[in-house]
Amino acid sequence: MSTNPWGPPTPYAPRPVARRTGVSPLGAAGLILGLLALMWLLEILDAGTGGALDQFGIRAQDLDGLPEIFTAPFLHAGFAHLMSNSVPFAVLGFLVLLGGLARWLVSSLVVVVSSGLTAWLLTPANTIVLGASGVIFGWLTYLLVRGVLTRRPSQILIGVAVLLVYGGMIWGVLPGTYGVSWQAHLGGAVGGVVAAVLLHRRSRPAPAPGL
Repeated sequence: MSTNPWGPPTPYAPRPVARRTGVSPLGAAGLILGLLALMWLLEILDAGTGGALDQFGIRAQDLDGLPEIFTAPFLHAGFAHLMSNSVPFAVLGFLVLLGGLARWLVSSLVVVVSSGLTAWLLTPANTIVLGASGVIFGWLTYLLVRGVLTRRPSQILIGVAVLLVYGGMIWGVLPGTYGVSWQAHLGGAVGGVVAAVLLHRRSRPAPAPGL
């Protein structure tokens, strides 16, 4: 309460303090590089065991293969495959993480599930799907749609930069290249849009009660 000597006491409302929801650049870089290091370690182990870890990829249209939607993004079909995914994984994952750890976790989970289920459902039977490209496509569309929805200059700028650098990847959601899972790309891209919309709705302030 504040005291007014010329009248009755008036309520005092302290100014709300904004909470820090983002992740520091150093922390974001550390987490993403740690995940990349794990992927490289797994690929080294896979190469040393003659591809034994590939069994933990998504086995299309096999109910027993559904749990592997959570392990497949960490596995790759050789070092060339992993190398092609490493830079976009690091860049896009870092940018999403800067928006907050909780948002990164939620968006990544939505993308992993959407990408994995789409690949499992649409890929021909007896096919194993591996790789982080579905997650990469999800982070790409998440960043693009987030900038449009929030209309914040910083996030719009990030979205434009991402579009200029990685926009050509979008064509990867269409069938074309043999051995490339466009199904996982498509599912990841859809999941990124869904995650951006859901998280934007949750972040909007509730309407003020009517008088």
